[in-house]
Amino acid sequence: MNKIKLIIIREYLTRVKKKSFILMTLFGPIIMAGLMLVPVWLATKDKDLQRIEVVDETEMFIDQFETTSELQFKHEFRSIDAAKANLHEGIYTSILYIKDSGELPTVEMYYKKQPGITTINKIERTIEEVLRGLKIQDKFKIPRAELAKIDPNISIDAISVDIDGEEKSENVGLITAIGFGGAIMIYFFIFMFGVQVMRGVIEEKTSRIVEIIISSVKPFELMMGKIVGIALVGLTQFLLWIILTGAITMVVSSFLGVDMAAAPSPTDELMAEANMPSFGEESIDSIIAGVQSLPIVQILVSFLFYFLGGYLLYGSLFAAIGSAVDSEADTQQFMMPITVPLIFSFVVAQTVMDNPDGTMAVWLSMIPLTSPVIMMVRIPFGGVETWELLLSMLLLVGGFIGTTWLAGRIYRTGILMYGKKITYKELWKWLFYKG
Repeated sequence: MNKIKLIIIREYLTRVKKKSFILMTLFGPIIMAGLMLVPVWLATKDKDLQRIEVVDETEMFIDQFETTSELQFKHEFRSIDAAKANLHEGIYTSILYIKDSGELPTVEMYYKKQPGITTINKIERTIEEVLRGLKIQDKFKIPRAELAKIDPNISIDAISVDIDGEEKSENVGLITAIGFGGAIMIYFFIFMFGVQVMRGVIEEKTSRIVEIIISSVKPFELMMGKIVGIALVGLTQFLLWIILTGAITMVVSSFLGVDMAAAPSPTDELMAEANMPSFGEESIDSIIAGVQSLPIVQILVSFLFYFLGGYLLYGSLFAAIGSAVDSEADTQQFMMPITVPLIFSFVVAQTVMDNPDGTMAVWLSMIPLTSPVIMMVRIPFGGVETWELLLSMLLLVGGFIGTTWLAGRIYRTGILMYGKKITYKELWKWLFYKG
């Protein structure tokens, strides 16, 4: 055990002192903070005023277009030819021409300044709503003032009811974001640091340093120390990223005068076009209430467990691959069987979110190779029974022990094997070598 501890310390200190680690730890938060701040800053500062002249031959859309701080509509009672002739000399950036073409008008837009897709979609929706209202008015003889009041805006409050009849309101959008965000972090963490384990083993093998090291420690001890040491490096970097990103975001947003809570998300308008809910449609109070209704402690503890458990399981397999080959180019043939379950779990995460208590979701959250991602998607929805969670954790621990044993059998033989192309048949033999 002391030898494993020494190897862990060696791996940890060696890697955290590298320039690459220091640079990534410093520049990573800057990049992540930039990805959050720059779009919001541009959205709040780079407001481009569009002045649109409306030429309406039907006279059905007079004063129907809503004017905002970025979008101004003005009805000019002149011909389209006169409007186009004055486009480049006048104050308008675009001309919205609504031509009377019978039952449905023909709509054209002439511009000297390209209108955005959001502007065009907004105009289309306004025209569609006006035409829909006119048809209803003509058919049912409903006064226009009364028709304007008929605009239902329904939102569903998701309320879970437990076995004791206790009700709890839940924010489905927030739950989905937390579950999917946790799954993404676990997915990339496993890949990023698992590959580091594999590269570390290959480097030591090709430099022949490992021949000196295993003269005093067992190959299994060396593998375990390397896996755990790199895991601690990853956790250190991850925690520093969170702290530094938060600090940089707060300082820079304060300096730029950007209110991250009040600023619209760059995706809100696109989601609105697709009739999808977004956080911009909800108040901060409802989001805070949604967070308070979540099992925060369970989510955090489960995240840390599956974060480490998934890495340790896949890290042992990546270490086995590294010990079996002489160069990184030779790893491709062995990477596919290992990475397919992880990629598959990420691909089906959307399906699991649609039905977190379904049969597929339950089974995938039990299988050790897929449970780190799938269980993190399910837990925020609150439908995971305690026995399911404990069984999944137990199976993940068992899977880690099993894969570590298998990887150790490959590692002890492959770490000293040079200059030979390894096949699956050869790996199978290594599993049953005695000694």
